[in-house]
Amino acid sequence: MKTNPAECLYCTKNQTQKDLMIKICDLSVSELFLFKEQSYRGRCLVAYKDHVDGLFELSDENRNAFMADVAKTAAAMDKALHPDKINYGAYGDTLSHLHFHLVPKYQGAYGWGGVFEMNPKQTYLTDTEYAEIIESIKASL
Repeated sequence: MKTNPAECLYCTKNQTQKDLMIKICDLSVSELFLFKEQSYRGRCLVAYKDHVDGLFELSDENRNAFMADVAKTAAAMDKALHPDKINYGAYGDTLSHLHFHLVPKYQGAYGWGGVFEMNPKQTYLTDTEYAEIIESIKASL
């Protein structure tokens, strides 16, 4: 299913996007966001800068740059947050804009050993707590 860019939360930067995530920064060919729902402490999302549906639509150069942004983000998350594992998810059933979910997992914590839930709606932080996570990731980029 292809999403119309005029209806895409990554392209329009609409209220739905603002309700779900906080922009951390721009990367080489993408944007980095922190999810507001933090059942998985430090969960981020890397969204490609332009509206494409999948990796196969990118040139080799842009695909490699996008995946480098994903890897750079994962390395920063690992350094800043010390998870036991980072899970990656690239879905697009209802929103086909190319993006990867980066989900830190911690042994003994919520969701360890299973597939991560898209939005458990259980854990939200204070503005100060969001800012602390964002700054720790930015400092590690």
